[in-house]
Amino acid sequence: MKLSQFRFHLPPELIESHPSKQRDDVEMMILNRKTQIIEHKHFKDVLDYFGEGDVFILNNTKVFPARLYGEKEKTGAKIEVFLLRELNRESRLWDVLVDPARKIRIGNKLYFGDDDSLVAEVIDNTTSRGRTIRFLFDGPYEEFKKTIQKLGETPLPKIHNRPATSEDEERYQTIYAKHEGAVVAPTAGMHFSREIMKRLELQGVTFAEITLHAGLGNFRTIDVEDLTKHKMDSEEIIIDETACEIVNKAKERRKKIIAVGTTTMKAIESSVTIAGTLKPYRGWTNRFIFPPYDFSIANAMITNFQLPQTPMMMMVAAFAGYDFLIQAYDVAIEKKYKFFTYGNPMLII
Repeated sequence: MKLSQFRFHLPPELIESHPSKQRDDVEMMILNRKTQIIEHKHFKDVLDYFGEGDVFILNNTKVFPARLYGEKEKTGAKIEVFLLRELNRESRLWDVLVDPARKIRIGNKLYFGDDDSLVAEVIDNTTSRGRTIRFLFDGPYEEFKKTIQKLGETPLPKIHNRPATSEDEERYQTIYAKHEGAVVAPTAGMHFSREIMKRLELQGVTFAEITLHAGLGNFRTIDVEDLTKHKMDSEEIIIDETACEIVNKAKERRKKIIAVGTTTMKAIESSVTIAGTLKPYRGWTNRFIFPPYDFSIANAMITNFQLPQTPMMMMVAAFAGYDFLIQAYDVAIEKKYKFFTYGNPMLII
C-alpha cells in the first residue's frame, strides 16, 4: 500500500485536546469485521461484548515528564529539551530533541529550574534522534529522577497547541501505568476506569500486562510513498511468562483476545512463535504494521481514531480492513467523533 492511500481531510476541530469529564463516559464506535456493520455505543458498553475466559492485553508503560524548559549558557536563550531515551543511568546520558536545534552545539551547557538546579552538557550532535546530553548531577539517582519529575512537564503532543496542566499529569496516563519509560501515552487504554475493569473482572475477563515504552517515532512524518521503505524507530518491550501463559491459554480455548491500543498490538506481534503463540521477550522492536498483514494473537482491538498518514492508522487499517476503516473514518467525521490523544475509542471485533 501507498502513503497517499492514508490521506484524508480531518477538520482541526475534531482533534480533541482535552480529556473527558470521566474516563469511560465517551461515545465509542463498534466495527464488526464479519458483518461489516458499524454501530455507535458508549465505552461502558464494552461490558456487553466480553466475558468468561476472554483476555484484555494492556500496555502498562508509564509516561514520564519528558519536556524540560531551560536556558543556554551565556546567551540565556530559551531552549526546550525533550527527553527521548535514557542511554546510561550511571553517566546520566540521554538522547534528546532540542528546540530550536540550530542554536545548540557540542559543549554547550543548558540550565534548568529557577535556581539552575539541573545542568546538562551537549556531548553529541549527530544522532538520528537529535542530540545526546549528559546531566551534570552529583547526587544519587533517585534524587536526580525526583529533580526531573519536578522540573519536567507532561509531554502532551504539540498538535494540541497548549501547555500541559496538572490534569494532564493524571489523565495523559492509564490507571494501570506501572513502568516508567514512555514519552507517548498508550491512549486507547486511557478510557479504562477502575469501575469498568472491576466489572470486567466480575464477568470473568482476565488482564494480561505487557510493556512497550512508546516513543516519538509514532509521530515522525512518513516521507516515502512506498511504505515498505519506511523505517520505524525502535522501542523497548517487555513481555513476561505470566502474560504469555494467560494469552496462550485463552488462544487455546478460542476465547476473545483484545489488544488495547496499537502499542500493545505492536508488542505482541513482535514476539510470536512459529505456531502463532505469544512468547516472552525483553528487547527492542521497530515493527511497522500496515496492510496487508496477518495478525497472530489478538482477534479484537480497542483503539482511538488516528491522525492521517500515521503508523497507528496503518496498523488499524491492517486489522479492520483498509476499505472498512476508511468507511468508518468517513462516518466518524460526519458524526463528529473526536480524534487522537483525548479522542473517542473504537472497538474492532
